[in-house]
Amino acid sequence: MSKTPLPPLAISMGEPAGIGPDLILRLFAERQALGLPPFIVYGNAAFLEARARRLGLALAIAPAAAATAAQMFATALPVADIAGAVPDRPGEADAGAGRVVIEAISRATNDTLAGACRGVVTAPIHKAALYSAGFAHPGHTEFLASLCARPGETLLPVMMLATEELRVVPATIHVPLSRVPGLLTPALLEATARIVAHDLRTRLGIARPRLAMTGLNPHAGEGGSIGTEDRDIIAPAVATLRRENIDVHGPIPADTLFHLPHWRQYDAVIAMYHDQALIPIKTVAFDSAVNVTLGLPIVRTSPDHGTAFDLAGTGRGSTASLLAAIRMADRMTGGLPTAPGMAA
Repeated sequence: MSKTPLPPLAISMGEPAGIGPDLILRLFAERQALGLPPFIVYGNAAFLEARARRLGLALAIAPAAAATAAQMFATALPVADIAGAVPDRPGEADAGAGRVVIEAISRATNDTLAGACRGVVTAPIHKAALYSAGFAHPGHTEFLASLCARPGETLLPVMMLATEELRVVPATIHVPLSRVPGLLTPALLEATARIVAHDLRTRLGIARPRLAMTGLNPHAGEGGSIGTEDRDIIAPAVATLRRENIDVHGPIPADTLFHLPHWRQYDAVIAMYHDQALIPIKTVAFDSAVNVTLGLPIVRTSPDHGTAFDLAGTGRGSTASLLAAIRMADRMTGGLPTAPGMAA
């Protein structure tokens, strides 16, 4: 009995002046050798053809709908073509192209919500170009949350940076360090941990996720002598979560938690602020970490790097993070087998 083919993954093109389109095209050119699952690119077909020529890639690129993308993937790159003027000028962002980028993200998300695609992989965007095109959100994650929310619903999207073995979640993200203590609350930490535990179970097949929560202050505050947030905010959140039968430990001093043998005891680490989470994972997996958005009704992954304007159009730059993002989305949506948790 033949297995029903899975819907394709949706890849939004990202900033045309950046490296994202290059990486998509290069990976498509190697799709057979890499064993990639079928995907459809949401973007401007004429631009992608021009960028492929610039890169010296002889690729067939054809407009397509999600329903036919998987069948044509072996012979041509399926593109959900979005009309607009998108110049092939590496390193030079364009407001007109920004409107195409916004529409690409929107259509990829909506088709995934409708079931035509099984997950979204987003190439890097250039926020300044999108703002000039009328973008009204701080970034990708907030835009995706607004697209996915039902009327009257407010979603809490959670950013996880992940490799096959290591996963980190910053409880606060793009805010000044001076604001972090005021933003941390037991409610925020509890909601974040619940989402992480839920999605590790349902998306990655980890039956009982083991979570760690860092302290905010040196030595996790030393009982209040080096700051009271660990004692008054983090510890109560951990206690509440443990009463809910969520296996979470903390607050643990970050300088010892991120020692690799210690880190690997946990399926994910919830850190208090951006750099506390991202410095460790970028140290050990700079080229292969994946940005995964938890807390949404769809799977969304992205490479953990920016637009790299200086590399756009050159054929240089590592495809490792985008490749990992595609494989992570494939795994989380029923393609590749789920990876076991690393915690003992």
